[in-house]
Amino acid sequence: MPRFASTLVAVLCLFALPAVGDENWPQFRGPGGDGLSDSMGLPIVWSETENVVWKTPIHGRGHSSPVIWGRQIWMTTATEDGRQMFAVCVDRDTGEVLYDLRLFENQELQITHAVNSFASPTPVVEPDRVYVHFGAYGTACLDTRSGRTIWSRRDLPCNHFRGPGSSPFLFDDLVILHYDGFDVQYVAALDKTSGETVWKTDRSTDFGDCDGDLRKAFCTPIVIEAAGRQQLISPGAQAAMAYDPRTGDELWKVRWPEHSSASRPLFGHGLVFLNTGFAKAQLWAVRPDGRGDVTGTHVVWKLAKSVPSKPSPVMVGELIFMVDDGGVASCVAAKTGRIVWQKRLGGDYSASPVCAEGRVYFCSQQAATTVIEAGRQPEILAVNRLDDGFMASPAVAGNALFLRTSTHLYRIQR
Repeated sequence: MPRFASTLVAVLCLFALPAVGDENWPQFRGPGGDGLSDSMGLPIVWSETENVVWKTPIHGRGHSSPVIWGRQIWMTTATEDGRQMFAVCVDRDTGEVLYDLRLFENQELQITHAVNSFASPTPVVEPDRVYVHFGAYGTACLDTRSGRTIWSRRDLPCNHFRGPGSSPFLFDDLVILHYDGFDVQYVAALDKTSGETVWKTDRSTDFGDCDGDLRKAFCTPIVIEAAGRQQLISPGAQAAMAYDPRTGDELWKVRWPEHSSASRPLFGHGLVFLNTGFAKAQLWAVRPDGRGDVTGTHVVWKLAKSVPSKPSPVMVGELIFMVDDGGVASCVAAKTGRIVWQKRLGGDYSASPVCAEGRVYFCSQQAATTVIEAGRQPEILAVNRLDDGFMASPAVAGNALFLRTSTHLYRIQR
């Protein structure tokens, strides 16, 4: 009987363990760069007094999203005036600040829009290394075991004019960076071990005599496998390009009139989904099997109604879910561009949604997180409020949400 009882207790404990998903959230929008998580058991309801494991103040001002590897959570911040820039690491279990590293000091500052911050690009993390980026102000590789700076670069020029926004992206042994500024527009790939430039490709967009403000973009790229090759899908101002990620050679491009695109692309069902940016954003579905300028031949559909300029969409099966900057959520059929439903959530939105266990989480600048069933009917499951609003996108690891507001980082968990 004692042996039977102990075995029974062990089995019951096993079934009582919470189901979890990916333990790491290494880059902007998660493991796949698409806002999807395979986590189970995430909370649906929370508040300042419910389902908060810990709450840690983060000094300064920064819109970068938290990234997670093991027990470490990394993000960036800066002083309000942008004179000093930091990387902050928080213990995932306790919320304790492990590192608060001042990386760059600036004497000369560029114009930064009130909606933006001096620390908006999200870091990217891997075992023993984190790569932090502040646009033209500087990029650094840090040893996550000691906080030591391994290398840094401050010699890649760009006048962002409204502030930096594109996040770094890792591909093989490269750190890929976007510099789509008022003055210059290019993509650079650095050796992630040494920080040395491996390739640098200028945008081929013919801007003519248009104002420099119309030459800016804030996108983070993705890499896809399509048409028998790997492609770096890289939106910029007035166009999106596909490059060979190892060489920077341009493969194809599509052109549009908008600028300041910030939404990260998606790929699925043989299509690349691209957001054209300000001021009249559209969502385009493009076949990635062309060469050269494919604007007139490979655009499968376009959607112009209630398309966000800043938040990225998330795709669940054959449905795309998104929220525009003014709070209208949409469900769109990925293969056709047909609107399945639309619902006004209210508020303003800059953060990109995440999806886990068939639920989409939308975080507003007014501190509300609306949880919606990822289905063909707009079923709202909960509306949760914290003390401060969201500019940073959520992170998911295990069975917890990690939410960065304008003042704090939270671990939200049942």
